[in-house]
Amino acid sequence: MAAPAAKRRKVDHVSSDEEEDVASYASFGSEDEHGEGHEDLEANGVNKNISEGYGTEGSSGNGKPSVVSNKLKGLQARPSNRVASGPGSQNGAYAKGTFKSSLFKLQVDELLDQIQPKQGKREKEAEAALHKIKQTIDQMPGKEPLPVQDVETGLFESSKVVVPFPSPRPRPAANHKLAYAKPASTNVVGSHALKTASRSMKSLEIDMVVVMPSSMFQEKDYLNHRYFYKRAYYLACLAAGLKSAHNDDFQLRYENFQDDPLKPVIVITPKSKLKGHSDAASKPKWRINLIPCISEDTFNSEKMLPNKNCVRDQSTDAEQVPPADSAASTPFYNSSLRADMLMTSYLKTLHGAAKTCDSYRDACLLGRTWLQQRGLGSSIHAGGFGAFEWSALVALLLQGGGPGGRSILSDRYSSYQLLKATLQLLATRDLTKQPLVINSGDGASIEAGNGSPKVWDGVRSHNLLYKMTPWSYKKLRNEARTTLKMLNDSNFDGFEAAFILRVDNDLYKYDHVIELSDSAVDDGSSRQDYMALESHAKLYDVLQRGLGDRVEHLDIIPQWTESWDIDTANRGATTARKLRIGLVVDPDTVNRTVDHGPSAEQKEQAAAFRKFWGDKAELRRFKDGSILETVVWQTSTGQTVFEQIVRYLLQRRFGDQIIETATVSGGEVTKNLPHGSASTLFAPTMEGFKQFETDIRGLEGLPLSIRQISAADPQLRHASIEVPTRALRPKPANIVLQFEGSARWPDDLVAIQRTKIAFLLKLSQLILDALGSCTARIGLENDGCQILNQAFLDVIYDSGAAFRVRIHHDREQTLLERMLKDKALEPSVKDTVVLGLAMYKRDYIKAPAHTQAFAGLCSRHPALSGTVRLLKLWFASHLLSNHIAEEVVELIAARTFVQPWPWQAPSSVQTGFYRTLNWLARWDWRNDPLIVDLSAGGDLKPAEMQSIATTFEAWRKLDPVMNRVVFFAASNVDPDGTTWTDGRSTKVVAGRMSALAKAARAEIEEKQLLLEPASLFSSPLSDFDFVVHLDPELGGKKRKAAKKEVPAFKNLEIDMVDDESNVGFDPLLDFTTELEQLYGSAVLFFSGGHERTVIAGLWNPQTALRPWTLNLSYSTTPVKLADKEKMQAKVNRDAILAEIARLGGEIVRRIEVNRH
Repeated sequence: MAAPAAKRRKVDHVSSDEEEDVASYASFGSEDEHGEGHEDLEANGVNKNISEGYGTEGSSGNGKPSVVSNKLKGLQARPSNRVASGPGSQNGAYAKGTFKSSLFKLQVDELLDQIQPKQGKREKEAEAALHKIKQTIDQMPGKEPLPVQDVETGLFESSKVVVPFPSPRPRPAANHKLAYAKPASTNVVGSHALKTASRSMKSLEIDMVVVMPSSMFQEKDYLNHRYFYKRAYYLACLAAGLKSAHNDDFQLRYENFQDDPLKPVIVITPKSKLKGHSDAASKPKWRINLIPCISEDTFNSEKMLPNKNCVRDQSTDAEQVPPADSAASTPFYNSSLRADMLMTSYLKTLHGAAKTCDSYRDACLLGRTWLQQRGLGSSIHAGGFGAFEWSALVALLLQGGGPGGRSILSDRYSSYQLLKATLQLLATRDLTKQPLVINSGDGASIEAGNGSPKVWDGVRSHNLLYKMTPWSYKKLRNEARTTLKMLNDSNFDGFEAAFILRVDNDLYKYDHVIELSDSAVDDGSSRQDYMALESHAKLYDVLQRGLGDRVEHLDIIPQWTESWDIDTANRGATTARKLRIGLVVDPDTVNRTVDHGPSAEQKEQAAAFRKFWGDKAELRRFKDGSILETVVWQTSTGQTVFEQIVRYLLQRRFGDQIIETATVSGGEVTKNLPHGSASTLFAPTMEGFKQFETDIRGLEGLPLSIRQISAADPQLRHASIEVPTRALRPKPANIVLQFEGSARWPDDLVAIQRTKIAFLLKLSQLILDALGSCTARIGLENDGCQILNQAFLDVIYDSGAAFRVRIHHDREQTLLERMLKDKALEPSVKDTVVLGLAMYKRDYIKAPAHTQAFAGLCSRHPALSGTVRLLKLWFASHLLSNHIAEEVVELIAARTFVQPWPWQAPSSVQTGFYRTLNWLARWDWRNDPLIVDLSAGGDLKPAEMQSIATTFEAWRKLDPVMNRVVFFAASNVDPDGTTWTDGRSTKVVAGRMSALAKAARAEIEEKQLLLEPASLFSSPLSDFDFVVHLDPELGGKKRKAAKKEVPAFKNLEIDMVDDESNVGFDPLLDFTTELEQLYGSAVLFFSGGHERTVIAGLWNPQTALRPWTLNLSYSTTPVKLADKEKMQAKVNRDAILAEIARLGGEIVRRIEVNRH
């Protein structure tokens, strides 16, 4: 069913001379390239919910980033191919650079309206709980200082509460004592206090800090975890007091704050009032994170600079402070402690920014949404850059960071400018090499070069990005760069891709994912939990060095630490944690089998190379005379080169144990393709085409010289499912041959067709005379209509390459168009002329241009060939091949590469295929045209995009029920959009395609790394009314099995394979075509070609009972019903099915009827 038409309203643009500073970060890009005009906006209707997981400043309580759904109440994201209208200005709102376009601004405003926090029932309940908690904490009595062992035992015996000491635990003989005192203050901080928490989150999350009094701490407590021990005991005392007072109302659990094992917090959630309801099994409506911290002046900030060491050897005198360079620095420990001192300070800073900049809160909401959709959050496992870091960074950039201490951002920027300018800074400035120092301070203490990013807050002596690792920072920069490119794409409306789409699924992001045990990576040299980051860094360095230019991006994702009960020890410390490594490869180098190292003359480098690679390194001499250290990988081991390298590196660097737990995934879906997914499989065919062109041009005695020989077939653009030279029955590749113009050509369509036959006969004779390695045969077609092309020439080489040649004469188009203008033309003849003109443009103009453009795109993107072949296999497996043209499938696959947003272009077949299914599931073909720039170089201009969109709207007005054109698929070489779709598909087929794609996307997102790719290519046959089961030997997959069976007479098999009459012979296609011609008015047939040897059918609803009449287009039987006066005509289904079986003959095995 078509979607109901939504009301539309026009948005007028008012031009203005007011412009933003073009030198600012927010005024870059291509906004000024858009022209002024009107843009339609769906004012009514649309989707209803934004769903997010709950999280602390951009990450959920269980460590999982929360996600915004692509369903927004009252918000309609326009089609991605929609041409963005030019920005105008009205009171500064539409100033150039303020927003990408007026439509984009309306979308952003609607999004902000949906996610801005509002006071509701859950907010009132949470705030009531806050008051109860604060009142309880204020009434809790203090506890006298006691030794570590005594306080831990006493607290558990009295309250059944465990003290969540970090690792390493305090020594029983430690001379410091632990105590509890009334807090100095209790405040609500974070996004709830700032009013930047997204209302769309399923669970409201509030951060509540309890400031411990400075009197509890001594001057040296910042050393050797002493502060964190006192903090842990203080937290346990809070847990004991709250448990005693509110055990019936609240659920209390410990959790590592943002995955920091040094800083556990108490997570407070409401207890369910329903009997038998599990609190752990469902997400609560709200949760409160109770966070102990200290005031900013508790410890000297200079003692906790990143280059200082605050974890000393316990065998030395802890009270003596050795020189800073006498031990390794502890930047994470220092910054983690320093962050506890600055919570209140940052709260004031963020509130100050919200007062001075009106757009600040909206920019924080946009930034939070952007981060969440990419799986980025404040927790360590989510990258260490979440909503808090974004808010703090924007606030600091409003204060300084620029030349001469000037601010980088202006407080007059719009929310979109603040967002884009911050992304520009993250994308263009490498903070690992050029730290950003804001508000002066001791900038000299920030040193570049260790791979970690640094944004130094000089006023507070704190690195804002201390939780980020080199790999998570590279991921953040990649996402920022991708988003900027997307927002600057004038042919793409980037709103949905920037803020709505969820892009954190590993199968969409990474080409390969390695899973292994986290404990197998840790060498056990350190007892500190937070030092696991050093083990991850070692793993990162090993893989980065070993894989080299094979990998473009490498991301390490540790498993989050789950919360645990306050009466138990930390489960995360004992549970086996998994470690995921996501990799994006370079398709040009990933399968390289030889790695060259330094020359033998470079002694030190050669020794380091041999030490790294071990027995794999060998010295080799090459043809150019060079002698280099080399590593050679095998291709016949059953493992890809990539997997061989990964497993060897892991085993050599981390031992045999890690190999037992390691799994390398990626590329499994390509196993469904015959002979693999490499584009080089088509090299013999392409070489054969070049040889064919050379042979034809070298012929002597042709009546006219050859102007052009054009390829016009999927085989010659790397896009056929079956590899041509390996097929049992070769399918000839279509070739278009055009001769030079001549006045001797007749000026009559019928005569032109006869002349073309004569040319083909002459060409056939010349080929047979001149070439001994091939044969040529004339074939006839379209024998029922003399104005259409009547013949073709098949040329078959002994190597197996086969080509089908048709002659193109440009005069045909003129004659056909002239006939259409003849008003006296009979309707039946006119229909034939319309068909002939469409076939002429398709076969002689559009097909060669499409083949050339698509082949060039495959050369630019090596993964495109395998992606489109897999996608065609997917369509065929679901019996849609006879309804959707191969060219349309190719355009769908190409879109993933030329408009890959919100990702970069896929670098592997697997990611390309999964992303294509993801887009296909979201494609609203009723309202959105498919427009693809096959040049990938910007040949399709915005004006041309707008023209194509106008054509699409005209088709929808001309054919609102979509009887003729369901899919509108256009490209830079085919702006008409209906060449491959006019009269081809129906709404039933399109709806089934969408349903299958949505089911595939759901399977991918649910199973993720546990996905069985074969499940994507299977669908039940019970959905159809009947199924015709054909001879399995007709199928491409069965032919391999049949070939292995040794026949009784081997010579018969050889004769069958070498029989030239088999070239181009496709009984399954011919049978399907005949059934559609005979019974297409009564049955909608579904076929998958050779990939699934069945033909399924649905009875047309028009074949229902109707009054008896003559000349119906299908077989009927008369029936008399009691409630009907006249005789009724009932479709004779049994007769039709029997006739189908008779027509099929031996190729029909059985007919299965599911519904009568």
